[in-house]
Amino acid sequence: MSVMAIYPEDGSGPLAVLKDHHSIAERLDRLGVRFERWKADRPLSVDAGEDEVLAAYRPEIDALDREYGFQSQDVVSLRPDHPQRAELRGKFLAEHTHADFEVRFFVDGAGLFYLHIENRVYLVPCEAGDLISVPADTTHWFDMGAAPDFKCIRLFTRQDGWVGAFTGDPIAARFPDFDRFRREAA
Repeated sequence: MSVMAIYPEDGSGPLAVLKDHHSIAERLDRLGVRFERWKADRPLSVDAGEDEVLAAYRPEIDALDREYGFQSQDVVSLRPDHPQRAELRGKFLAEHTHADFEVRFFVDGAGLFYLHIENRVYLVPCEAGDLISVPADTTHWFDMGAAPDFKCIRLFTRQDGWVGAFTGDPIAARFPDFDRFRREAA
């Protein structure tokens, strides 16, 4: 979905809405965020696990590794019937930062990143084929929706992988969630 909304941090309403990938990528690049459209066209089984996904996208992972120098990688995959979907959604909805880049390549499904930079919040939908790299120490959160349906490769320059430093700010409640954003952007 090539739509990005930019809000003031009070969540009062969008200041701007960008509707093409090039404009979105250009605006995010000015913030130090990499946003690219790659091909997510490798055949995967319906229940493809981490090993299958990583093997299918090894050339892309290796290219990124040469650029970033990754120490670890994994695949996060959630479907609407996942028994811990509400718990996992709540964890990622909490505003946080990382001491590491947040590099994600979506190979299936979709989710919504919220980037809190200066006094703006950028709502960036990611779907199959989108690569996003959020710089270290960038305040953000992620919503996968009430019925999550996505699979993405996560790459880390730290051996310990995903480690979030939560801000404790309830800011996420002021913005449209993934499901509402998708309905309104359609």
